[in-house]
Amino acid sequence: MLTRTSPLALVVLAALAFSTIANASDWPQFRGPDGQGHSDAKGLPIEWSETKNVSWKVPVPGEGWSSPVISGNQIWMTCSENGGKSLRALCFDKRDGKQLHNVELFTPKEAGRRHPQNGFASPTPVLDGEHVYVHFGPRGTACLNAAGEVVWKNTELRYEAFQGAASSPILHNDLLILTCDGTDHQFLIAMDKSTGDTIWNQKRAHLERAAKRFKAGSIRARLAKMAYSTPLIHAVNGVPQLVSSGADHVAAYDLKSGREVWWMPYTGFSQVGRPSYGNGMFYVVGSVAQDRFCVFAVKPGSGQLKANQVAWQCSDGIAHVPSPILVGKQMYVIDNGGVATCLNALTGEEHWRQRLGGNYDASPIEADGNIYYMNRDGKMTVLAAGPGYKTLATNQLDGTFKASPAVSGPAIFLRSNTHLYRIENPSK
Repeated sequence: MLTRTSPLALVVLAALAFSTIANASDWPQFRGPDGQGHSDAKGLPIEWSETKNVSWKVPVPGEGWSSPVISGNQIWMTCSENGGKSLRALCFDKRDGKQLHNVELFTPKEAGRRHPQNGFASPTPVLDGEHVYVHFGPRGTACLNAAGEVVWKNTELRYEAFQGAASSPILHNDLLILTCDGTDHQFLIAMDKSTGDTIWNQKRAHLERAAKRFKAGSIRARLAKMAYSTPLIHAVNGVPQLVSSGADHVAAYDLKSGREVWWMPYTGFSQVGRPSYGNGMFYVVGSVAQDRFCVFAVKPGSGQLKANQVAWQCSDGIAHVPSPILVGKQMYVIDNGGVATCLNALTGEEHWRQRLGGNYDASPIEADGNIYYMNRDGKMTVLAAGPGYKTLATNQLDGTFKASPAVSGPAIFLRSNTHLYRIENPSK
């Protein structure tokens, strides 16, 4: 069902609330302004604890693993309550942590299934400076303004998120784009961001091998078609392409029509990592076998990519959930056991490999030449970017951390299972 709310005069106030305070320090989507984990911020802290360099720490209601996104002085996230039967949007004031909004959006009769490591509110919202767009997989998608008013809701998406939703929504001009790689249907959809109406719907192709590897109709055969990656948009020869990793293949799509531009096969499913772009190549997380993930450095083209368009691939040390981070000519990855590796982004050759310890779900970020790795148990390791290994600091907070960090101005924002933190150096 698609429903819309007429915001009347408050929509003007909401637009002003966003637009008059929005600035270059915003963190509007999963993995930040460029979708690749980079921040232009200077002077971010590298050391903190529960009693050091924490400007504020506030409780977060409900349960959820969506990452914070920031526009102006508003921080948005999502959560679930009542065992997944109440799906909500949360907003906090960036300056003091005060909760501004807690809006119930969807109340499904059944919460549905999820993976033990997943939740019911994992996709990260996306902001456009005037509105926030939140997504709960097939349970619903919604648009709100800065006043916390619902502009529209869409509950028309039909696919089975067997282990819960995880892919985050993204924006391109007037399009809100969602990846819906379920166990029954796999497609990408572009909506009119102002109404929630469908502009185009592109079915996934190239999944024939996924169906043949397992007994027809079995749970394995169904799981072999699912994936959770958030797409990346980047221009190739001046034309933006939507690049999305899915089960058994990665593909690029035309933003105007949804038409497939190029694709590359691999073997495996359940991809999570978001692609990156640099050095004339897309770096995509695929796989070489079930539960063995791989980074491919590919040169875009048309149709099925040829062997010489794959510059290199690496399947050693690639974790299931965290996205790799590309910093210039170095690519940083981490495995499920907490071993980080720095690769030459041009050749795939290894520069160094070091154990950071712990398990990782959050994707790392880079700012001012430093890389921030947060493990599930609240340990943040800060590394100096470069082909040589150098640890700058290790920091410890309380709680469980699966959401990726956000940056705004001189501060880092971290979400645990119970709290939201603003971390920054003391004012001079």
